[in-house]
Amino acid sequence: MPQCTQKNSNKQRIQAKSDQEIVEGIRVANEADFNLLYERYFQRVYSFSYMRLRNRADAEEVVQETFTAVFRSIEAYRGRSSLLSWIYGIAKNTVNNHVRKAKAHDARIERKELEHKRTSHGIFACTPEENLNLQRCTEAIQERLSSIADWHVEVFVLRHMENLSIGEIARRMSRSNDAVRSSLYRVKRLLVEAIDPSLVSVSQ
Repeated sequence: MPQCTQKNSNKQRIQAKSDQEIVEGIRVANEADFNLLYERYFQRVYSFSYMRLRNRADAEEVVQETFTAVFRSIEAYRGRSSLLSWIYGIAKNTVNNHVRKAKAHDARIERKELEHKRTSHGIFACTPEENLNLQRCTEAIQERLSSIADWHVEVFVLRHMENLSIGEIARRMSRSNDAVRSSLYRVKRLLVEAIDPSLVSVSQ
């Protein structure tokens, strides 16, 4: 089968079933429906995770953990929100857990390195300033993004990672063009504040 034909066939298959039909299939352990859910939302969950972690390997790990949690807790989904919003909630919790574990791991590694330097060189050395600044910047970005609704982050991802136009994003998100532009400005402002707060104060 030609590659383009196969891609079109896969796309039609993904779009054929509704989210509710997929959920019902997963609840009776239908592996095909779980694979369908994974294909439908993998890229959006990955982009969502990458925006917060800024690391491809970590984002991929979070995606796998997210979909595993989705499969295990599918009975808890009651349809009060869209399936994607529910999945985003699980992804957000998974990202937060990943960040906490990473911080604890880094702290343990840093303590061991410092202890090793003390015993082998007799001096109390610190981690490089560049690494410390990067860690602080990452934490600041994570803190600011967690303060806004998930759809704002998704708008930013669609615009700057998937290169969609304002109009395309507005249609996909069921929001006005002005709302999309306002959301993009808000997220950009938060990122600038995280990287260098002085830039924001100067522009005001």
